[in-house]
Amino acid sequence: MSRRTVIFEPGDADRRERRRLRKDARAAERAPASESSSRRDRRLPESAVPGPFGPGLVEGGYWNLAAPAIPPHQATSQHIAGIYPFVADGGLGHRGPIVGVDLNADALWHFSPWEAYVDTSDRGAFSTNILVLGAYRSGKSATVKTLATRSIAFGHQVVVPSDPKGEWVTVAEAIPGGKVIRLGGGTGARLNPLARGPRRTGTSDEQHEQMVKQRRIATLIALVEMALGTVRLTAVEHAAIHDALERCIDRTADHPTLRGVYDELGALASDASSPFHANEGALQPRFVLRRFVTGDLSGLFEDESTVEFDQDAPIVVTDTSELFARGELAAQLTQVCTTAWIQAVISDRGAHRTRYVVREEGWRDMTSLAALQMFQQWLKLSRHYGISNIVILHKIGDLDAVGEADSVERALAYSIIGDIENKFIFRVNQQEYRGLRDRLQLPPAHADLARQLRKGEFLAYVGQYSYLVDCFATSTDWERDLFQTDDAIDAIDAADRDDFVDRLAVDLDALWPIDTEVETDIDGWLAAPSPEEQK
Repeated sequence: MSRRTVIFEPGDADRRERRRLRKDARAAERAPASESSSRRDRRLPESAVPGPFGPGLVEGGYWNLAAPAIPPHQATSQHIAGIYPFVADGGLGHRGPIVGVDLNADALWHFSPWEAYVDTSDRGAFSTNILVLGAYRSGKSATVKTLATRSIAFGHQVVVPSDPKGEWVTVAEAIPGGKVIRLGGGTGARLNPLARGPRRTGTSDEQHEQMVKQRRIATLIALVEMALGTVRLTAVEHAAIHDALERCIDRTADHPTLRGVYDELGALASDASSPFHANEGALQPRFVLRRFVTGDLSGLFEDESTVEFDQDAPIVVTDTSELFARGELAAQLTQVCTTAWIQAVISDRGAHRTRYVVREEGWRDMTSLAALQMFQQWLKLSRHYGISNIVILHKIGDLDAVGEADSVERALAYSIIGDIENKFIFRVNQQEYRGLRDRLQLPPAHADLARQLRKGEFLAYVGQYSYLVDCFATSTDWERDLFQTDDAIDAIDAADRDDFVDRLAVDLDALWPIDTEVETDIDGWLAAPSPEEQK
């Protein structure tokens, strides 16, 4: 075998040193090659049979051309955290219910927004609200139900102001002491969104009256602006609503209702001598409220409440599934009314009760500027009242239904969502990549990962840290059956499927009868064509 010598000369070497290096290189080239050593000299064992591969793969010798099968290293998360301190994360600790398995640390992942809020370390959060974002069938609904139901054992109450699909009704009925408030469908239940609610503990009379008045006005303006769409209320219309509410409060001894405000607006509209054209400003709001008094939403929100909120129930669900079939606008108005009634009841810090408020289809709470401002204020006061709002969205693009492009409403909606510090990001569609990066400021690697998550897996952002969690890894059979949301798809059982297939086969045979025998021999297809066929 030929040898070739390469000489590396130092840059600062003089001529004598370079000459000596070249002389040593020529001597090394002329030196005889060393003799090859034997296995015995190298202390290697001899092969069992002659040949370069010994017994090879047939006789089970030590020679093996296949790749070695080395089992992976297994250890506890405590030891892995010591071996790989920058890979195995310590997690959030063991405070709060178990939500799933931290896939990065291979350990149980506990989470409680209140525990994260009171945590003074760098893993703490500055908000108790949670944004849940994910595509359909990504597991977000089951994860929220898992977190909420397991938190009941820790003393937290679960409140669903509006259940548009009836998914939470089965959960509330399965939990001992759970309460369901059904609206529509001939139940006769009514909720008054202008109800005063309980007295806030620790507030003066003036503060309490101001808070109640502000909430009532915000509810009325949100309902009217939502029904009018892109039309903004004028200053005269605002004044008419304020005046009608004040008159209704005085006339009913502080028990205002939508029907009472509707009647007062009618009185204002018929008074041509009212100053500053207040009669003209009362027309538009009165037409909107007529829908609640004599329209398709009558019998639900126009009079005093016929049901009460159970403060001691572990879970309270307002079933609005019967109302959402009346159209999208009716669904939005219903959600504003039920949310306003719930907020009036649970906004009491002195109750010393921590609650999850689950907002299904959260974008419906932000369909007008007034609704956005009321929603933003409610999110800011959540820590004061011990509330964790869980806002559920299917995609970032849901907020494009809020206002016009580049409008104040849409910018405010994106700002509200971006300010929610705790985020659960489930699998998203391919087109959501840019929205995750631009709107939620997710790193590119996280945005790519969000498109590849499996069902039940989500990226959790709590404070300054992120976690990859698998919720379904800790789910029980009882939870999986209870939280199933694909009932419409899985409604046909095995017997029904077999019967359906049999009927389908009969129908196909009837539509496509076969009277003649079909040639199934492929040899004829491969044979050369006859001279007649070639012509």
